[in-house]
Amino acid sequence: GFIFQLTSFRGVAVRSLSTSSPHDHPEHGRLVYKGNLAKTVLGVKFFSYSTSIFNLFMMPYIMLKSGIGVESLLVQAAFYGLIGVFTFVTPVTLHILTKGYVIRLYYKDEVDTYTAITYNAILTEKATVFHQKDVKIPDITKMFTTFYAKTKSMLVNPTLFPNPQDYNHLMGYDKSSFLKFEELEE
Repeated sequence: GFIFQLTSFRGVAVRSLSTSSPHDHPEHGRLVYKGNLAKTVLGVKFFSYSTSIFNLFMMPYIMLKSGIGVESLLVQAAFYGLIGVFTFVTPVTLHILTKGYVIRLYYKDEVDTYTAITYNAILTEKATVFHQKDVKIPDITKMFTTFYAKTKSMLVNPTLFPNPQDYNHLMGYDKSSFLKFEELEE
């Protein structure tokens, strides 16, 4: 009896491992979208942050070795300015451009809410929950923004939705007056 229990338990463990993916979060609903640039965005941000940290640690060493500290104030200001641009402006700009990039999007049918997973400034995942009625489409096509969830800009690639109906519902296209007019004619 013991050997039988052991093998059946192992079978259950293996089965449960193979069916659940690392992105399964039943509390968020079903996964309707997965961004294909998530690893790239994370990699670029990580590289940018690490070079900034490296620059901060190397600055005193470079100044000591090069003797810039002895030179004129203008040369010092130019040097600090250049290093400052690469150290602070690049990561901040990168974060502003990529903060709305949706890594995964979940949908809960019963309550009509979405959970968008994005990266925050410290490269960890952040969940934003919003209702379909909170979705606003910008009047002018904007770079890095597909829609606004409340006031947060979100970026998704419409072609990456396995079910196009999920994208249409997210954007509110399934509720448009055009569709209702067509249904009336039928």
